[in-house]
Amino acid sequence: MLPNGKIAESLYIDGAALLDKVESSALLIDCSTVAAASSRRIGEAAKQRKLRAIDAPVSGGVAGAEAATLAFMCGGEAADVEAAKEVLTHMGANIFHAGPSGAGQVAKACNNMLLAIHMIGTAEALQLGVDNGLDPKALSEIMLKSSGCNWSLEKYNPYPGVMDGVPASRDYSGGFMVKLMQKDLGLAMEAALASQSATPMGGLAAALYNLHAGQEDGNPDLDFSSIQRFFGEQS
Repeated sequence: MLPNGKIAESLYIDGAALLDKVESSALLIDCSTVAAASSRRIGEAAKQRKLRAIDAPVSGGVAGAEAATLAFMCGGEAADVEAAKEVLTHMGANIFHAGPSGAGQVAKACNNMLLAIHMIGTAEALQLGVDNGLDPKALSEIMLKSSGCNWSLEKYNPYPGVMDGVPASRDYSGGFMVKLMQKDLGLAMEAALASQSATPMGGLAAALYNLHAGQEDGNPDLDFSSIQRFFGEQS
C-alpha cells in the first residue's frame, strides 16, 4: 500500500522492478490508492511477464482495519480476484470485483468523492442547526431517522461530543487524514477530466478541503471530519 502512483510504478516496473524478481506463481495485490492509469500500467506489465496482479484499494479507514471490516475494490481478472480473497477476507468483510485492471481505482475515487460530499453536507447541516439553537446530538438523532441519514452521520459524526469512538471525540486525531482526502479528491478530478464527466459537487468538495487544509487550525494531518471546524469558523 504505497502513497502515490509514481512510487508504485517505480517499485513494480521501473527502479526496483519487483515484477522481474517475483516467482511466476506469485499473485501481486496492490492496495495503494493511485490513478487508474498507474494500476493499468502495472497490470499490463505483469501480464507481459505472465504474472498475476490486481489493484485492490480499500475503504473503511483505521477503524475498519482494526475490526477487519474493510471493503476491497478490486480490478483485474475475475479468477485472480477470487484467489486473492484467501488473504483479503482476513482484513475485509467485503471484497468486490469492479472490473478489469484499474477498475478498483475508479471505484475508490467515486466512493471517496461521495464520502467527502456527504461529510461536508453533514457538517454544514449540523452547524446550521447549532447556529440556530439546536443541540447537535438531538439534531443528529432526528436526521438519523429522517431522509438526511447517511454514513457520515450514522458512523462518523463530525460534531464533537455527539458520538463516542470517532475522531471528533478526540480532537480529530487519528482516522483518515485531510491530506489523504485531498489526494483522493484530486484523483477523482483527474478521472473526471479524462472522461469529461460533470462533477460539480466533487469539484466543490475538493476546493473546500483545500481551503480547510490551508486554514490556521486546518492541519492536513487531522481526520477529514475536521471539516466541521471550517463551518464553525464561518459562523
